Amino acid sequence: MNSSSIMKWVTGGLEALLALPIIGAAIIISSSYSPLVIMLILHIITLVISINQGKNKYGSIIGIVTSCVAFIPFLGWAMHTLTAILLLMDAYRSEKAIEVA
Repeated sequence: MNSSSIMKWVTGGLEALLALPIIGAAIIISSSYSPLVIMLILHIITLVISINQGKNKYGSIIGIVTSCVAFIPFLGWAMHTLTAILLLMDAYRSEKAIEVA
């Protein structure tokens, strides 16, 4: 498993956690929105690693956008959900491609 897949699993899992309606909102609000800054940094790191390894980068780009607009209540939930799905699907596909090769 390459490092871009690992980072996509991590960021996708964290986005899925933040997408949980009550739990995610409680985490973000109780932490003064700092998880959004942390996720922004993690998505930028994942994007750089993906670019260097020539892997798909759309999930990380959507994640960066999500981190910037997620303070808007219902839009944030939808974006966290979309980002989690994209990142986790991409990480899964990357693993399957490695197994076949």
